[in-house]
Amino acid sequence: MEPTEKKMKVAIMGAKGYPYVYGGYDTMIKELGERLVKKGVEVRVYNHRALFAERPRFVNGIECIYMPAIESKSFTQLSHTFFSMVHACFSDVDVILVVNSGNGPFGLISTIFRKPTAINVDGLEWLRPKWKGLGGKYFFWASKLATKFYDQLINDSEEMRRVYLELFNADSKVIAYGANPRESVEEEPIAKWNLKSKEYFLIVGRLIPDNNADLIVEGFLKSNSKRTLVIVGDVPYQDEWANRLKNISDERLLFTGYVRDPNELAALYSHCYAYFHGHEFGGTNPAMLKALGYGCAILALDTPFNQEMLQNGKHGWYFMKGLDSVKCIVESSEADENAMLALRDSARSGLTQKYNWDHVTDQYLEVFKGLAKRS
Repeated sequence: MEPTEKKMKVAIMGAKGYPYVYGGYDTMIKELGERLVKKGVEVRVYNHRALFAERPRFVNGIECIYMPAIESKSFTQLSHTFFSMVHACFSDVDVILVVNSGNGPFGLISTIFRKPTAINVDGLEWLRPKWKGLGGKYFFWASKLATKFYDQLINDSEEMRRVYLELFNADSKVIAYGANPRESVEEEPIAKWNLKSKEYFLIVGRLIPDNNADLIVEGFLKSNSKRTLVIVGDVPYQDEWANRLKNISDERLLFTGYVRDPNELAALYSHCYAYFHGHEFGGTNPAMLKALGYGCAILALDTPFNQEMLQNGKHGWYFMKGLDSVKCIVESSEADENAMLALRDSARSGLTQKYNWDHVTDQYLEVFKGLAKRS
């Protein structure tokens, strides 16, 4: 009787956990982890203990480890990954996947313990306005260390690969973020906000400066549009910038706050006249992928990342970082309804094979197998 092949064990850390789906990394861990389990991989996810009232050991075949953190605005995520990395290095996992370039320094621990590691470094964290000053310097330093201490660097776009080559002389494997397109979504859920299909523009994202919601709101209000601008998202803390934005009083603005019901969010995407994407710093953006997957006409800030995702204008229009540019694109889009219809009709075709979650999983699995062989 032949011995059964030993299952590969992969630990994943650096996000909030599983199945806690709040941001891009949490979604990636869910989509990737569940698919890896189906492919015979033993997956362990390190969860931020404070976020989980109930703490089952296994969920959908994924082992959940609930680690503590030093609870503060600056140190929660970093301390959680530190404790998780130490725990994983003393365990029998074969490979460790870390997300977020801020966790770059902790690769030193896995190097000492000779645990094979990969890190998904995401976007240009050091340029984000919320990390100005010391925070920005830390993220630049941490991202540089990530290129030194981890066995495999992963970026989610060709543009981010170019940036890491240019800044740190470090190459990376490009594995995009996945999407889950939906062809048909009912209009009914948007009635909750007294909205009608194609009668509103949409923004989805955290209310932070680098997503440029203020630019879009103020530019939109300068336009002659009679439609509503719906802003979905918030920040989970008191913030002067976000509060100033939410306090702008105009009957054409609708701030929904967080929309946690996936059917309501899908309906908001699917039935908007056009989706505004103001995200400035980062690679493959999950909100943009949702917009493509739900068949939105996309109006995006002109950045190299957004050009890459929209195939240089094939699947969207671009605006510059200025109020008049936003005003102009609002009025131009309303003057050419056929162009918006054409963008909606072709949006899902923008989700090429590289944005398919099964393909994404196969690429990660290839990386993990290569790393496991080294050990």
